[in-house]
Amino acid sequence: MGSHDLISIVPFIIIAFTAVLVMLMTALEQGRAGTFIITACGYGFSLVSICLIVPKVQPAQQIVPLLIIDGYSLFFIGLIIAASLALAALSYDYLKMHTARFGEYYVLFLTATLGAMVLAASSHFASFFLGLEILSLSLYVLVAYLYTTPRHLEAGIKYLVLSSVSTAFLLLGMALIYDRSGTMEFSGLIMRMPGLAPDLALAAGTVMVVAGIGFKLALVPFHMWAPDVYEGAPVPVAAFIATASKGAVFTVLTKFFTGGVIAEGGPLFIMFSVIAAATMFMGNFLALFQNNVKRLLAYSSIAQFGYLLVAFLSVRGMHITPVAFYLAAYFVMTIGAFGIVTLMADRDSDGDHLYAYAGLFFARPYLTAAFALMLLALAGMPLTMGLIGKLYIFAAGVASGLWFLVIVLAINSVIGLFYYIRVISIMFIRPEAGEIKLSGQRPSRTGCFLIAVLTIILVWLGIYPAPLVSIIQKLMGP
Repeated sequence: MGSHDLISIVPFIIIAFTAVLVMLMTALEQGRAGTFIITACGYGFSLVSICLIVPKVQPAQQIVPLLIIDGYSLFFIGLIIAASLALAALSYDYLKMHTARFGEYYVLFLTATLGAMVLAASSHFASFFLGLEILSLSLYVLVAYLYTTPRHLEAGIKYLVLSSVSTAFLLLGMALIYDRSGTMEFSGLIMRMPGLAPDLALAAGTVMVVAGIGFKLALVPFHMWAPDVYEGAPVPVAAFIATASKGAVFTVLTKFFTGGVIAEGGPLFIMFSVIAAATMFMGNFLALFQNNVKRLLAYSSIAQFGYLLVAFLSVRGMHITPVAFYLAAYFVMTIGAFGIVTLMADRDSDGDHLYAYAGLFFARPYLTAAFALMLLALAGMPLTMGLIGKLYIFAAGVASGLWFLVIVLAINSVIGLFYYIRVISIMFIRPEAGEIKLSGQRPSRTGCFLIAVLTIILVWLGIYPAPLVSIIQKLMGP
């Protein structure tokens, strides 16, 4: 590995070193504040290092056959690190409220981030599996980290068992594809797969890989774990699964199934189209009946990745701007929504019951305004990043002639508006005197500052998206 290769993986080295340092601090029983500060500094230095190495990886820098560092992977790695930093900050007061141990939590959080980063840079089945396992093994523990109620343990066990089964399918699919293609590199697969004669082994392997990735993204019909796991996991962990974890796996999807691998009108194209339509309808329809905010956001997350599949099928590696912009918008909206739920949590509840938000406007108007903006952005309302992202997806779908999926997306955008408006309307219910019973302690200054920053980004890039679009096009091309 040369000096240029070493420079390219500096963000990975920083996160790995930070995890080891936090582990040592935990063994020496250092204070909570010190553990968090080291973790935040690690994320911050890693984020800064990405900005410094961008000019050095043009064109793409291949790190052995397993990883490729280019503008595409750096953009998504930057998103993952920024999301992890925000959620690590939200976790501080949340853990302190539950009197949970800090050191082990932040070690697992850092290793989960490292796994997601490896996924975003992977160019080989081996690195894909390695990153996925680093990420998943950390999340198995994080989901059940509080273990104070049966709900937490149930969520952890359910995620462990179902994720392990999906990983087994994924491995078998990789083996079958390797047997037919003779390579595990994504670039080699992209060149060889269109020319391979279709047979049962190749078809079965491809379907198994799609099933494994579909589980990690909670796409229909592999979605049933998501609401239960989100409900039982600590709120920041649920937000991490919804954003950094799913975003990292989606980058692999766009790398592997790209170019000529998905021929328009072919079996894979039809399969992904059916999955996209079913994911949008199922996610939005089931969200209509939820009285638990975390479950509602879980179904919303399912539907959002249905929207992203429309952009994925539209671009197929030729024009990535709609996918990158909407994924960035999704990170901001989802972290903001889960962040407010975190601020509403207390020792007895995770701030997840819908009617715990009744009258919130009259007690915490600024928090209400931020939550309303996040929900309206998820619905794709004007003056938010959500609208710009959906317009990009609509434009990409229309340009590719995907009229069926565009119509399904439009219908589901209307359906989604109903349950988002329902949450907002409950916050504005005027209670009788003395009847405001809000869950949650007084929101922390750190949490409020973070929500304010996310809200500003949400509106600023909704009104003037040019800076983010310019960054995307500079890193990935038009």
